[in-house]
Amino acid sequence: MPASSPSSRGAVLALLATIGLWAYSWVVMKQVLAYAGPFDFAALRYLLGAAVLLAALLLTRQSLKPPPLLPTILIGLCQTAAFQGLEQWALVDGGAGHVALLAYTMPFWAVLLAWLILHERPLPRHWAGLALAGVGLVCIIEPWRGLGSARSTVLAIAGGVTWAAGTVLSKRLFRRHAVSALSLTAWQMLAGGVALGIVALAVPQRNIEWSPAFLTGLAYSVLMASSLAWWLWSIVLHRLPTAVASVSSLGVPIVGVLLAWAILQERPRPMEWVGMGFVLLGLCAVSGLRLRR
Repeated sequence: MPASSPSSRGAVLALLATIGLWAYSWVVMKQVLAYAGPFDFAALRYLLGAAVLLAALLLTRQSLKPPPLLPTILIGLCQTAAFQGLEQWALVDGGAGHVALLAYTMPFWAVLLAWLILHERPLPRHWAGLALAGVGLVCIIEPWRGLGSARSTVLAIAGGVTWAAGTVLSKRLFRRHAVSALSLTAWQMLAGGVALGIVALAVPQRNIEWSPAFLTGLAYSVLMASSLAWWLWSIVLHRLPTAVASVSSLGVPIVGVLLAWAILQERPRPMEWVGMGFVLLGLCAVSGLRLRR
């Protein structure tokens, strides 16, 4: 598909919208922990999000028949249950901006998995972008200073790995079957939400405080960050190469760090600024020419 086609331009617009919605969601995910346990919130977010998307399928008169079941469940377990559960857990001890940056090691794993599973061989500019972004993430983590909360760091990176797996599995499903992006998003979210619900019931957590602040955060997470953003992300994966989509999504933690600084007073350290600069250079290397066209 030519990069300048209307379909590709629409995918780029969907990607930019997703970046904004997800960046702010990291702030919301941190704030709601004052009112609920991490797994309770994650389960509510995705079970309600799945219900919204299934209702959207009905309203748009699309079939409620699920996509191929086993691949859809695997995507839900990776992309929704494992990714969101691990990241929400990481936020218990870690700052919103820092956890978001670590979660977005996802593109490194996604490019490698896409090469192994989808046979999408990275181009030289993809390797250059990954190298620059890798230097940036080392600056952000600053391993020479220690990892701060080691548990939070490991959980955040592990979440990035599982998201990468879900990304590649989604791409493979789109290639093999004529699957609606909205249908896949709804059903994989339902599968992941059920898994998160089981974890929430099994793990002791604080009682939910049904305050206006919690309900507002839940509403944003369900309607905007989950239902709308994950649907847009499925469109991005469907229409853009995995490497471009995955590495371009690194814009989310950059915006997330700035929002966490403005709203949560999480001031970035000097090396985090350096790291973000390298990440932005990586974005330009991977997708700059494509976006300009």
